[in-house]
Amino acid sequence: MKNVLQRLLNAELKAQEIVDSAKKERDRLVYEARDEVKRAEQRFDVRVPEIHSSFTDKAKERAQTQINELERRYQERQERLLEISEQYQQQAINDVLDLILNAENN
Repeated sequence: MKNVLQRLLNAELKAQEIVDSAKKERDRLVYEARDEVKRAEQRFDVRVPEIHSSFTDKAKERAQTQINELERRYQERQERLLEISEQYQQQAINDVLDLILNAENN
């Protein structure tokens, strides 16, 4: 019986050593994970200006593309309106002359 109790005591001590070792390993892993997170945050903080600049540059590029497109459309409309006005200019002159001439006849 004494032998069995001694084996149980030894097994309990061994189990306690395993638990203690597992706790130490867990604590080490947690510390390493926290340390890695801190390093990742530092790397991110360093990159924030670069990321911001990239987004700003892309936004400026898209805005300039839109401005160019609007200017192109404006120019096309202006040219079309000039074409239309030139087409009807002679007709308007003729109509005005006709009104003036008919006004003198009446």
